Order: sequence, then C-alpha cells, then structure tokens
Amino acid sequence: MSFRLSQRDKDIIGFINQFRAVDRDSLVELFFKQLKSPVNACNSIMIRLYRLGLIERTQQYSPTVYLPIDAKIKKNSQKILHFLSILDVYEQMCSYSMLKNVIVEDKPTGRKGGIEPDLFCIFKGSPFWIEI
Repeated sequence: MSFRLSQRDKDIIGFINQFRAVDRDSLVELFFKQLKSPVNACNSIMIRLYRLGLIERTQQYSPTVYLPIDAKIKKNSQKILHFLSILDVYEQMCSYSMLKNVIVEDKPTGRKGGIEPDLFCIFKGSPFWIEI
C-alpha cells in the first residue's frame, strides 16, 4: 500500500511523539483552527493516520486521545492525564508567545534521579523548566 503524508501529517505525528498524549481538541487548536470545519478535518485526518498504523488512540477519554505508535504507556494509564496537563501548560504559554526548544520530560543531567522537569522551553528569551 502506497501513501503520501502531507507536511501537516508529519508535524502532527512528530507533535504526538513529542508530547506522548494529545487530545483531539488540542490538535484542532494547534493544526486545524484556520479551516472552515476544523473538528471534522481533524477527525478525518486522525482516523486516516490511525488506520495507517502511524499513531495509536485511546477512547477512554473524551475527546479521543492520540498516542505514539511505540507508546510504552498503557491506554488506560493515569500517566496520560499527566501528559495532557503538560500539553495544557504548553498551549497556555503559546497563547502569549511562541516557545523555542521545547522538550517534554527533559533530563538535563543525563541520568535518572537527577533533575527531571516535565517541560523545558525558551519562553520570551528565557529558559523555563516546569514541573507539573
């Protein structure tokens, strides 16, 4: 089976891989809000990516939450709510200014047990390490 992914498809997959759990409403806001029917467009594209086996989804939550294909997280894990909280902070910060160098669950010391913030980003020129 041959298929082509648009740049937006690749961006969505990369975003899901980066944040590990992304709900449909966040995808609508970040990738589809400029369209005439953003929710329908988002649903259509996410179903196509799911059927192609490029993402996973869990319908334990409403709206649907999408996960990376190689997610080491169970579809009913409480950790999903944690990742959605990180995403919510990201969206709120983006409403003020574009973020740079976004890293989810950064390990700046490079080892387990060191500093492990939930989100690192450059916000308005300043580094932020955020714990949720």
